[in-house]
Amino acid sequence: MGTGVFVPIILLQKLEPGLYATHLPVYVLDDLREQREFLLALDESVRFLPRDLPADAPQRRYAERVVQQRLHQAEFRGRVIRAYKTRCTICSLSHGRLLDAAHIIEDAAEHGDPVVSNGLSLCKIHHAAFDVDILGITPDFTVRVNGAILAEHDGPMLKHGLQEMEGRTLVLPDARNNWPDRGRLDLRYRRFLAAG
Repeated sequence: MGTGVFVPIILLQKLEPGLYATHLPVYVLDDLREQREFLLALDESVRFLPRDLPADAPQRRYAERVVQQRLHQAEFRGRVIRAYKTRCTICSLSHGRLLDAAHIIEDAAEHGDPVVSNGLSLCKIHHAAFDVDILGITPDFTVRVNGAILAEHDGPMLKHGLQEMEGRTLVLPDARNNWPDRGRLDLRYRRFLAAG
């Protein structure tokens, strides 16, 4: 290769027939043609990939990472959870340890400001569903659930936790200036519709 350009790939590590662990990003550093091999640069957490290890063998490894931390997140969470009186805006769950302050527009995006009007107090299940566009919220504060999820038959968590939220109206903060920003909800709802 020798061009200074590293080609990113996804490495699939076979754990057992039909079950793989994915590692990314992995970069092809060199093509060792004579050996019929590639030289790969792996993520720090997977520097050593054992071969032929029994499935039940303990695999405990740690890597030190440098991460970018949002210093404003704790304050954002506190303001959002307080504005919603420590309850999920969708299902009214009031166990604070099970609540998250979810961004309507992602933190790193334009208009993703850490302000209460860009936040929603959501329980863990509704936050996760909102993040992956299984659940959407219209600009008039109505909950919508992805049609494929509505048609699915599974257990009680799907039925009561997600499907029954279809058409529900958000429980809003008392202070109108803390209500979710309709413009941001509109942008986010369009993403939900496109995903659906």
